[in-house]
Amino acid sequence: MKNTNLSRRHFIAAASGVAFAAGFGAPAVALAATTKASNNRRQLAMHHIHTGESATLVYFDNGHYLDDGIAEISHLLRDFRTNEVIAMDRAVLDQLYLLNSQLGFAKPMEIIGGYRSPKTNEKLRQEGRGVAKRSYHMKGQAIDVAFPGTSLAKVRQAALSMKAGGVGYYPKSGFIHLDSGPFRSWG
Repeated sequence: MKNTNLSRRHFIAAASGVAFAAGFGAPAVALAATTKASNNRRQLAMHHIHTGESATLVYFDNGHYLDDGIAEISHLLRDFRTNEVIAMDRAVLDQLYLLNSQLGFAKPMEIIGGYRSPKTNEKLRQEGRGVAKRSYHMKGQAIDVAFPGTSLAKVRQAALSMKAGGVGYYPKSGFIHLDSGPFRSWG
């Protein structure tokens, strides 16, 4: 059953989308243009490097988010260390979709990480992995991703050009971090 109540976070995200569409930023306009070109359908092709799982999943069609598609994506992006699943944030999925579209990437993206449980996050912090104490991964609002065969610098530049969410650049590890928090960058 769909929850029709808007949480504060979703209200803010929706309001931000209205502001972007009104000309205050490029992501919503670019997403609107991209979705018109693809018959208003958003699909992600992904391969998770830690689980070996691959899928091509539609999560938005005919003007609506698809609960089943988001659930399948959320399962693919689960904490692979604990097998815990959380519903992934629609905004970060849209960022990933838009980035993929901007790059014109036709192969499955490589997922390094999605959701991270608080227990996993703390363990990685204790190991000194440079993990944020309040990581957006723990909220289902972050994805670490690579686009094989595409320059990571090019991927970073495309992500920054969206001016949406966080963009972390990890050239030594070969991936970028995307999250649906405030716009910022590092690395």
